[in-house]
Order: sequence, then C-alpha cells, then structure tokens
Amino acid sequence: MKGKAAVAEADGGFYRLPASVPPDSGEQLSLLMRHPDQPDNPKVLKVAIIGAPNAGKSTLSNQLLGRKVFAVSKKVHTTRTRSMGVLTEDDTQIILLDTPGLTTASKVKRHQLEKSLLVDPWNTVKEADLMVVMVDVADRWMCKRLDFEVLKCLAQHPDIPAVLVLNKVDLFEVKDKLLDITAELTCGVVNGRKMRIRPVIKPPWAEKRPERQSEEPLDEDNAWPEGSADPNSPLSKEQLKALRSQQGWPHFKDVFMLSSVDREDVETLKNYFMVAAKPGPWQYHSEVLTDQSPEEVCTNIIREKLLENLPQEVPYSMTQTVEFWQNGENSELEVFVRLYAKKDTHVRMVIGTGGQMVSQLAREAADDLSRVFLREVKLRLSVKLKK
Repeated sequence: MKGKAAVAEADGGFYRLPASVPPDSGEQLSLLMRHPDQPDNPKVLKVAIIGAPNAGKSTLSNQLLGRKVFAVSKKVHTTRTRSMGVLTEDDTQIILLDTPGLTTASKVKRHQLEKSLLVDPWNTVKEADLMVVMVDVADRWMCKRLDFEVLKCLAQHPDIPAVLVLNKVDLFEVKDKLLDITAELTCGVVNGRKMRIRPVIKPPWAEKRPERQSEEPLDEDNAWPEGSADPNSPLSKEQLKALRSQQGWPHFKDVFMLSSVDREDVETLKNYFMVAAKPGPWQYHSEVLTDQSPEEVCTNIIREKLLENLPQEVPYSMTQTVEFWQNGENSELEVFVRLYAKKDTHVRMVIGTGGQMVSQLAREAADDLSRVFLREVKLRLSVKLKK
C-alpha cells in the first residue's frame, strides 16, 4: 500500500498508522530527500495555520498528524520557528505549515525572543494554498475581534483562500453565543454570503463599529501614531487605518467550530482539507512526518516541559545543547541534554528540591519522545549557569 504503514483489521479493512520520526538525524535527512512515492493521481494542499500566540495551532497540527511532533503549552510563544508536518492518506498529501504566533517587534525585544517569530509566519503564508486562522474563543478578549497582526496578514494575501477556526469551544460556556462571535469575526459574511443570525435586524446606527482599542486593554505594540504606517508592512496608511477599525475579515470561505483536542472535531477539518486538495505531485515521501530533525523535536519537547512546569520568565531565558545521542544495546535511544540558565536562582528552580523537578522534566519529555520515535527513550538532563 502507498502511504503510511498499514495494519490489517479483523474485518479485512486497513488502519493506517501515523508515520513516525526516525531517531537518527542522517536517516531523517535521507527520508526528507527521498523521491516521493507518487500515486497514480496525486493531490496536494499546503495549509498555513496562523493566529495569535496560544490559539492552539500546534495542538491542531498534532491532532491532524496523529502524533505529537510540535511542542504545546499553555504559555505563549511555545512554537519559536516555522515547522512542517506532512499528512499523507491514500492519494492526498496535506503539508501543514505550523507557525509561531503572529507578534510584534517590540514584544520580541521585550521578551528576548528569537527574530524568527517575526519573520517565519509571514514567509510561511506566501507559500500556502489555504490559510487557517485560529481564534481561541475561551479568551474573552481574543474572541471579540481578530488580532491586528492576523488582519494585516489576511489583507496582504487576499488571493489565498482562508477559513476561520474557532478553537476551544469545549471551554466556552454559552454555546449559543458562538454564532454571535462568528458574525463579529467574519463581519457577517462567509463565502460571499451575508449571514442571517439574529431574527431582529439592527438599525444602521447600531452596526457602526467602535475603534479597535475601545473595549480591549491598550497594547502599546499596536499603537502606531495617527496617520503613520507600519514600516515593515506593504499596506498603505489608509489600508492600515481601515483595518484598525475592523473587527473581523469578510472574506473567509468557511467557518469551523471545534476543540483541537477532540479527534472527531479535527477529523471534520481534515476531511475538508482532503476535498480542497488539488491535483499535483507530492513533495515528500509518504513516510515523512515532519521536516524537524530528531534533535529539534527533542529540544522543542523539553522546552514545552520547561514552559509547563516553571514560572513565567524562567523558560524563555533558557537554552539547550544536545551533548549525547546514541542508540543503546536494546535499540533504546540514550540522550543527554544540557540546559543553561541565566541566573543561579533559575538553576535551583530547574533542579528542584532534591532534584525532583529536573527528574520530572526528563521523565515527561522522555515519555513524549518515546511516542514520536517509537522506542524507549532514556533522557538525562543537567543544568548549568550560563557564563
């Protein structure tokens, strides 16, 4: 069979197992360079998943792929560079472009983040066939209007079809308000058609939208002086001013309401991608799952555990180096990673009382990596003060 490894079912059908990541970087590189095993009528679709930080983009990508290859945490900026995932089923290949959350230059500088957070999302969108805009409806501010950086991205690429995904609907208590949120974020228009949600038609004066900053906390990163343009944006002053008074985007092709941790919800979106795929040659062999090296997958998962278990500022200032990576006698993977902290207090936090925290971090990361590499992973972590 083409595509993923298949296991025979009792009823004679087949269940396709998701691909995995080879634990050897040379093997992963040769897999990425291997000539695609084209089916007779191949179809392909490149999907860029964009949104504000912490909207659930990586969680959705992991669910679509069937394996956890992208780091996920409740804190913002877990994804630091653009990563790619490949979903291959039957004659169709979906290339998922998982991006960092769209952010601003001053936030990158303030939080000492990588410059890739500014560049990668914008570069990724250029190569996409479809944009997926994710919004966290459980966030009372984010669900009222699209993030300004997201609106700028949509306005710069009006030729790329876009769909809106309202995520975390399982955490949204008043379900009947989801249609109201949809109306706000789509300006009442989906696929060129006006939405009819409320039985009572509002008078024209009630439709006038307040300025973007009227209800939400002022964000100095978006506070450009009146009449000035973002120097890094190809949009004109007039276009930026118009976007600033806009709450939504009136050119979405479709809207999905889902929870990215719910497999059935995600399956609906996956089927949509399969139908939207266009005839064209596959770009990767069907066994490819991601373009990340095994070491990158490892350090990203470790960073996820740091973000999840340590106070706000500590994980963002830490760096990692892979010191040892080798297959053991019983085909288990032995890994040693050194963590570097900027402050002595951070070193003590990572180690924890009696070494409990660093042991927990290693154990949790090793469990996740075992599922990615399909073998036992023995992970050892040590912490040093960065000189």
